[in-house]
Amino acid sequence: MYAPECRSTAGPGKTLGRLVRTVTQNRDMTTPVTKAETLVTEDGVPIDAVHLAGDSRLAFVLAHGFTLSWQRPALWRVARRLNRFGGVVAFDFRGHGRSGGVSTLGDQEIKDLDVAIGYARELGYEQVVTVGFSMGASIVLRHAGLLGGVDAVVSVSGPGRWYYRGTLAMRKVHWAVEHRLGRMIAGKFLHTRISDGRWDPVPVPPADAAAKIAPTPLLIVHGDKDEFFPADHAEQLFEAANQPKELWIVPGFGHAETGAKPALLDRIGNWAVTAVAASVAPDVVA
Repeated sequence: MYAPECRSTAGPGKTLGRLVRTVTQNRDMTTPVTKAETLVTEDGVPIDAVHLAGDSRLAFVLAHGFTLSWQRPALWRVARRLNRFGGVVAFDFRGHGRSGGVSTLGDQEIKDLDVAIGYARELGYEQVVTVGFSMGASIVLRHAGLLGGVDAVVSVSGPGRWYYRGTLAMRKVHWAVEHRLGRMIAGKFLHTRISDGRWDPVPVPPADAAAKIAPTPLLIVHGDKDEFFPADHAEQLFEAANQPKELWIVPGFGHAETGAKPALLDRIGNWAVTAVAASVAPDVVA
């Protein structure tokens, strides 16, 4: 509400005045303003992150695909949809968007994911589910298998193995990564800074990491129209993983964030709520 207060702005003998209104702070505010934050990984890389507040019982930490960012419409749409089911922490991997460093294509990025998970815990969320798309899917699998510390994992459109070149889309990705001109184009037009070094040693492959995730619940989602990785990648991940696990091959679904429709995101959100609830349910005593 405005609190009117009349103060004279005229000189002596004048009657003209100006009405000055003081504003009551935080009027009608029901939710906090969304703000970007800078997190710092254990190896000193600044990571740009954003938090969408939600039910304190559950947070989704989103791991985006190669060349994307939390500021891109596709990922923001995912974040807003999953926000219906809990809090959301979205962030830019190293070398992407406003984060520092250079992209290592899924190797050192598990440190970026780990600090984002730590941020969600610091915000007070009781349970954390990681949801990764494409490159981000390989990272959530590797993080859960090698580092752990999450309550459920969702891999969407992820590779089962490294160095795959069986589709035109992936041959283009490899060209961009392996050639100086490709890296320059990615940096200038896609705001993605790519390391010019080779993996040494080669990181643990996604399927090998998936085998180490149990007993954390794992959901593998893939489309039968994926133009980057055919569905056998999802089947490879599923075969490698141990229970509890689920595999969804979704008819008509393309690839990652850009292909995920609201109905699929709602289905993922409901799966996560159910999975974490089951993981904390008390044992029934006969």
